[in-house]
Amino acid sequence: MKVVHIIEALGGGIYTYFEDLTHHFEKEIILQKVQTSILYSANRKEIDPEKVTQLFATIPTVKIEMRREINFISDLKALQKLVFELQKIKPDIVHLHSSKAGVLGRIACSFLNPKPKVFYTPHGYAFLRTDISTMAKKGYWYIEKFFQKFFGGITIACGDSEFEMAKQLGKAEMIRNGIDISAIENYSQAVDNTKLTIGIAGRITAARNPRQFNAIALQFPEYQFVWIGDGEERDEITAPNIKITGWFIEKKQVYEQINALDIYLQTSLWEGLPIAVLEAMALQKPIIATKINGNKDTVVHKETGFLYQELSELPVYFKILEDSKVRAQFGNKGKTRCKDLFNTTINFTALQKLYERYFFAAAKNFQK
Repeated sequence: MKVVHIIEALGGGIYTYFEDLTHHFEKEIILQKVQTSILYSANRKEIDPEKVTQLFATIPTVKIEMRREINFISDLKALQKLVFELQKIKPDIVHLHSSKAGVLGRIACSFLNPKPKVFYTPHGYAFLRTDISTMAKKGYWYIEKFFQKFFGGITIACGDSEFEMAKQLGKAEMIRNGIDISAIENYSQAVDNTKLTIGIAGRITAARNPRQFNAIALQFPEYQFVWIGDGEERDEITAPNIKITGWFIEKKQVYEQINALDIYLQTSLWEGLPIAVLEAMALQKPIIATKINGNKDTVVHKETGFLYQELSELPVYFKILEDSKVRAQFGNKGKTRCKDLFNTTINFTALQKLYERYFFAAAKNFQK
C-alpha cells in the first residue's frame, strides 16, 4: 500500500506530528505493509532544514514550495509539481495536511488515473482564524465546503471539536493527535522555582495571542513568565517578567524548558489540537488555557487544569495552583489523560488501520 503525505507547512506542532509519524511508519514490520512518501513545504523559520533532512532520512521525500496564503502563480507551480510527483509514485492513499495542502492536493489527485483514496486533516480550519476579516472567514468556509463536495475525500479530524465541524462539511473520521509519551517523560524532573513560573511553547504569532500573554504577565508581576520559542510578533512581548528563550534545534531542549515550568499557559485564539499542550501534560504540568476548540479537547476543567474566557478568572486559578500539591494532582491526571487518549502508539496504529480499511475496500470494488 503506497501512502503519500502532503504537508503545506512543516512547522510547530505539525513538525512534531510528523516526527512521531515517521518513527511509527519506518518500523520494519510496518514497512512490509505500507510504503510512505512525503511531499512537503519547509517555509517555517523555526525549522532547521538539516533537521528536516535527518527526520526524513529513511522515507522518500520531495520538497515542494507552497505558500499559506492564496497566490495564483505560486499555487499553480505547486500544483504542477504535485501532479508530476504523484504520477511518478502512483499512490493508493494520499493524506493531505493543512488547508492549502487540502486544496492543492485534492486538485492534483483529480488528475491521477487510477485515483487514490484521499484523506485530509486540517490541523485547525483556516476559517477559525481571528486575525482575518469576517468575509475572509466565510470565504475559507465555502472553500472547504466546495472542495469537500466537488473533489470528495474523507476528513480525518485531529480532535473532537474538529471532528464535529468536519461532519458538517462532509464525510469524516477522527484520529486524535498524539505524542510519544514514553520519550517525553524521560525529561520529567522535580522543579523548585523561587517564583511561580508560567510559560508557553510555540511561535510568537497571532494564533498564540502574545498580546494577551504579555497582558497577563503585567497583571501578575510577582510571577516569572517564559515564552519558549520566537516569532514575528515578539515585539508584542514587553513585560519585564517575560523571558523569550528563542528557538531550540533539539527537541529535548524544548522538553527541558517545559519541564522547568510550574504551569503551562496556552493563550491561543484558535487551534486544531495543540501538541505543545499534550507535551506539557505528559510532563505533568497543570494547564491553563483559553476556552476554545482544541484546548477544550485536551484540558478537563478543574481536573487537569483550567479553561478561561476572561482574564478576570485567572487570579483565582493562579492562586489555586500556587500550591505545589495541587499542581501535582492536576499534573498526574493530565498525564493519565494523555496516555488514554493522546498516545501516538495507539493513534498511529489506528491511522494505519484506517488506511488499510479503505485500501482493501477499494481493492474489492476494483475486482468486482
